[in-house]
Amino acid sequence: MSDDNHAELLAQLLAQEDDLQLPRFTKSMAWELGERLVSAARDAGHGVTIDIRQGDRQLFHAALEGTAADNDAWTERKKRVVRRFGHSSYYVGIDCLAAGESLEDRYFVDPREYSAHGGAFPITIRDAGIIGTVTVSGLPQAEDHSLVVTVLRDFVTWAHEATDAHSS
Repeated sequence: MSDDNHAELLAQLLAQEDDLQLPRFTKSMAWELGERLVSAARDAGHGVTIDIRQGDRQLFHAALEGTAADNDAWTERKKRVVRRFGHSSYYVGIDCLAAGESLEDRYFVDPREYSAHGGAFPITIRDAGIIGTVTVSGLPQAEDHSLVVTVLRDFVTWAHEATDAHSS
């Protein structure tokens, strides 16, 4: 991937983070998001593990057929990247790649604790900041990331409509 391609992809990933912000986030919304991810993964025949957190609290977890305990470890390592760096794990990984450095060398982190592979995305409340993470593990990193973003895009639209209807 060329430097121009890295820059273009990084810009796209930042735009996703800006676009995919919620008006609010509740425990029932975490469940709704989780169910949507499970449904999308099953419809596509993907065996993935899904993890949704608000702070340190796990609000949703599902391990579909075809996953293993390693997928749980991957979700942990990827979500730590989001929490530490404030960006999707895919963004952090591509940013390191563009700089020609590994995450471990660039930030002196333990690779057993952190993994900058796609699949973890910040749950952000607009005008408030990051309050949690949504993570998928089981596919190649770009596909893990894409699954989260695709489902989150529809979910954000639904959340805004639900909030607008509730305030009317």
